[in-house]
Amino acid sequence: MPLQVAVGHASLTGPRERNEDFCGVATPTGQDLESKGVIAAVADGIGGHRGGREAAEYTVRGLLADYFATPDTWGVPRAVETVTTALNRWVIAEGSRNAELAGMATTLSSLVLRGRRYYTAHIGDSRIYRMLGGQLLPLTVDHTWEHPELNNVLSRAIGLDPRVLLDFSDGELVGDDRFLLVSDGVWGVLPDVLMAEVLLDHPEPQAAAAALTSLALAQGGHDNATAVVIDVLALPTANLIDILESDVRLPLPPRLKVGHQLDGLLVEEILHDSRETLLYRVRHARNGQQLVLKTLQPLLEGDAAASTALLMEAWRARRVVSPHFPQIVPAEDKSCLYYLMTWHAGATLQARLDADQHFPVGDAVRLGIALLKAIATLHRLDIVHRDIKPDNVHLGQDGVLRILDLGVAISLGEQQGLAEVGSAGTPSYMAPEAFTDATPQANHDLYAAGVTLYYLLTRKYPYGEIEPFQHPKFGEPEKPTRWRPEIPGWLENVLLKAVAPTAPQRFETAEEFLLALERGPSRQLAAPARRALVERYPLQFWKIVAAISLLGNLLLLIKLLAGN
Repeated sequence: MPLQVAVGHASLTGPRERNEDFCGVATPTGQDLESKGVIAAVADGIGGHRGGREAAEYTVRGLLADYFATPDTWGVPRAVETVTTALNRWVIAEGSRNAELAGMATTLSSLVLRGRRYYTAHIGDSRIYRMLGGQLLPLTVDHTWEHPELNNVLSRAIGLDPRVLLDFSDGELVGDDRFLLVSDGVWGVLPDVLMAEVLLDHPEPQAAAAALTSLALAQGGHDNATAVVIDVLALPTANLIDILESDVRLPLPPRLKVGHQLDGLLVEEILHDSRETLLYRVRHARNGQQLVLKTLQPLLEGDAAASTALLMEAWRARRVVSPHFPQIVPAEDKSCLYYLMTWHAGATLQARLDADQHFPVGDAVRLGIALLKAIATLHRLDIVHRDIKPDNVHLGQDGVLRILDLGVAISLGEQQGLAEVGSAGTPSYMAPEAFTDATPQANHDLYAAGVTLYYLLTRKYPYGEIEPFQHPKFGEPEKPTRWRPEIPGWLENVLLKAVAPTAPQRFETAEEFLLALERGPSRQLAAPARRALVERYPLQFWKIVAAISLLGNLLLLIKLLAGN
């Protein structure tokens, strides 16, 4: 059952000639409702003339439209912040171009109900309340100056500053939740206790919104009065945000052999057989298309966590639309739990290395550029791969580099509570900090990409091979020119920066890493500075200091005794 809400809204002009408030609610259906939820917003324009109204209306309309155009893998805060940042730039630019709109700005308070959670995003002095247990609880704080003579002057708003600083909050929904979004033309006149009484006296959202705005003007309000009331009628029964939830109940297919058929798919090759997953190259009986079928080992039948993980992997992969990744292919009338993706002839970089293929410096740089473009695509979707390595980088016969296996990837915007995020990755490709903190970080992929290029060129690891369950110590990475003297200095500097032992020394984004490779020798990076001894070997350093101190004290003691 999907999320069900009832909505009411009202906006009255009052004594002013023009209503500078604007409100809106978007209640999608189907996949948009599951992945994005319901969004409501109230804005109160400032700036006088036409500017305030235009800022408020453009901001609300833009937010309600563009929020649904953001990637499904983004979390609500990132999606709202990205959209409002763009809207803020427009408001500032429009006010600077048109003298009549100079100084235009607006407050913005928005509420998103998605799945079984609510999210607020707020700037200015409009307000969001939650009605719970007969009490009206404020969810936002007004952004006004604390000085007594400036307590009605906004310190933050859309259009006031090039940088938008929104307040965010979130929480769990309950079945009888009621939310209220109001401009200061309502809450500035009606005390919270009185607004709560009105909400209790009017069970229908539309009647409640109309009553609040009418009462605010009747009580002597001199501003525009706007209210949006949203009631939660039913919560979704599922915790997954994808449309594949029903597939979790499908049985796992039996172990297949070459020549077997499943749902009209002929097995031609077993591509991968690991402890948990199976990959087959199959051919569609109807159209002859070659595909990859991924499923779980039959021994995992009944393992809900493993099934959910496979479905979430398919959900992520479906949203990564790029030539640098295999693309998901819809499967019709599935009888078992699996998903299909495009097949591409070729081999992984590790398979090519195992076959003694040599990669010249120029080829390695071109592959590195393609790899960073692919990683940048993932990171723009807020997806962290967590296992970049030559085994998961495929070079097709068509010359296209593709990243494989999103099995341990994580979308930072996924619905909370699906599963505990644990450590992932191959030790020799894991960033030093990942050994003590399993929190997924986008820069861990960049470190792994650096090790991948280093290994592609040298067949060595910058800190030596790291075995599972080993607790490595990271000093200074070995220079790749020790193994390949012909590697140019600019490329060595790029690689050493990519695999530096601490995160601040490394590239911050995939785009920064990519730019360093694309610029090459034309704007080469400086050679990384060697860390001080105390940073590289802190324990040994302080042991030496203690030993020197002890020796010095002994010599001083001997000298004193000899003097006596």
